Amino acid sequence: MAEDVVRPRSLLLGSVATLSVVLLAAGGIPHPGGPMASDAGPMPMHSQIPSLAGATGWLNSPQLTPSELQGKVVLVDFWTYTCINWRRTLPYLRAWAKRYGKSGLVLVGVHTPEFPFEHDVANVRQQAKEIGVDYPSAIDSDFAVWRAFHNQYWPALYVFDAQGRLRHHQFGEGGYAEIEKVIQKLLAEAGRKDLDPRPTPVTAGGVELAADSSNVRSSETYLGESRTEGFASPGGIHAGERRLYSSPTRLNLNDWALSGTWTVDDERVRLDQAGGRIAYRFHARDVNLIMGPATRGGAVRFRVFLDGKPPGPSHGLDVDEAGNGTANEQRMYQLIRQPGSIGDRRFEIEFLDPGAEAFDFTFG
Repeated sequence: MAEDVVRPRSLLLGSVATLSVVLLAAGGIPHPGGPMASDAGPMPMHSQIPSLAGATGWLNSPQLTPSELQGKVVLVDFWTYTCINWRRTLPYLRAWAKRYGKSGLVLVGVHTPEFPFEHDVANVRQQAKEIGVDYPSAIDSDFAVWRAFHNQYWPALYVFDAQGRLRHHQFGEGGYAEIEKVIQKLLAEAGRKDLDPRPTPVTAGGVELAADSSNVRSSETYLGESRTEGFASPGGIHAGERRLYSSPTRLNLNDWALSGTWTVDDERVRLDQAGGRIAYRFHARDVNLIMGPATRGGAVRFRVFLDGKPPGPSHGLDVDEAGNGTANEQRMYQLIRQPGSIGDRRFEIEFLDPGAEAFDFTFG
């Protein structure tokens, strides 16, 4: 791992993960595929909205310019489609856009990729459609908009008034009541006097359900050699080599291991022969894994186990009660959602076909 790159999604082990953060020392470089953080620090309050011209494309809209946004209260939302923290903010964004859009609120997304496959515009378009991102969104594959905003976080929300001045920001999940009050205040300043001050009702479910923060004792774990922690297979990681790994019978909490023939590089683990497994001892309601076939359009069958047995009622959205699923997209998969009491459990995923790539565990 490069000494000048730190990218935790939770600040403390055992606290609920609320954001993904990028911190680089002066002169530092991003990991492959990741954006470079600005050395200038956060954008100062009352700054004018930066140009979006650095976007490499747009979803759901032609290119938007600051002049076109003048007179509107604007929310600029930085996202990347695999980020569980951003996914849990999406119900609020949708609800505010629906409620306040006729009053002069404009929601603008900026998709800045974290993982290599998120640079693929076809992937972004497909996932935006499946997730329900139907508002204008800049595709920021070159990180130009990210740098223009001096941004360092997923998710990050910037609120601009009708004169295009920055009046509020929120980094990570939460702060919803305050954000909505700011929206109402800025719309009133812009001349809207008929706003209901009551908060917008928001219902979230599935992947977008808020984390069970009182029971999250496992934090985001990258699987690539450059950023991983807790790897417990005997002999450690042999980066860049096709290697036969084995998994210990017992794992400590938040340790993980491989079994079978894998190649590990900076960003991911790639299965070279069918039958390989990833094991993780975790403590949380939900287990999510960012993974997929090595090439877009492929498919890899898998089975999930909880303490050595099929998950039954604890299965996630992307598997059945027997633990069966298919990875046919490069995205985040929800594999476990426990309905009952939460304790330390051993999770395992077995891939029945070669060619799977896995990048990152997240929990909720």
